[in-house]
Amino acid sequence: MHHFFVEPSQIHENEVRITGSDVKHIKSVLRMKVGEELSISNGVDQKEYRCGIAELGEEEVLCRIRFIKEADVELPSKIYLFQGLPKGDKMELIVQKAVELGVYEIIPVAAKRAVVKLDEKKAKHKRERWQGIAEAAAKQSRRKTVPAVNAVMSMKEAIAYASEMDIRLIPYEMAEGMDRTKKMISGLRPGQSIAVFIGPEGGFEESEIEAAREAGISPITMGKRILRTETAGFTILAWIMYQLET
Repeated sequence: MHHFFVEPSQIHENEVRITGSDVKHIKSVLRMKVGEELSISNGVDQKEYRCGIAELGEEEVLCRIRFIKEADVELPSKIYLFQGLPKGDKMELIVQKAVELGVYEIIPVAAKRAVVKLDEKKAKHKRERWQGIAEAAAKQSRRKTVPAVNAVMSMKEAIAYASEMDIRLIPYEMAEGMDRTKKMISGLRPGQSIAVFIGPEGGFEESEIEAAREAGISPITMGKRILRTETAGFTILAWIMYQLET
């Protein structure tokens, strides 16, 4: 079943009005017909609105609500992924899979070893592209909210942004003690806000790790092998998801 997001104001007592680019997608790409069923979320509550298409207009699709399903599919904690900018199109894959794994917000970080350098115009274009991928991934995985992709931050800005979060972790190849990592992951509890910092290719510089440590961000090891930037993020997000959903 196809899933769409709308603003809360588009949901009324017994109907939903879909507007924008989704209208063309429903009519021209999916070629849906009157009477076919789809599911809708408003990105705010945990409700899934099961609807039937009533009218296919030029600028909106009118749907009648058939029933409302309380779907608690979101993780009980908000996970913030601070991702060092990777090379090429890797960020697109990272955004897609992070959303599938339940991340709440993604913050691209221009770390010192990041090869990619984005000016204001390029950063704006990239962010729009990444946000579109986040929305598509949220639809595919039947999320009830679309995770936000924030503006690119410096490491200093990212550390400050994470300062109020309950748990702050930074995987680092020089960190030791897998038992400590296991203890920290197993100690995560529902309701906590969790910041995860992932370095770009080449990792974080020692000065960045030290700045993070001084701000209360805990360096942890992820094992004996060196993981790629995309693999490291997926791995720790999967660990966190497993802990919070068991």
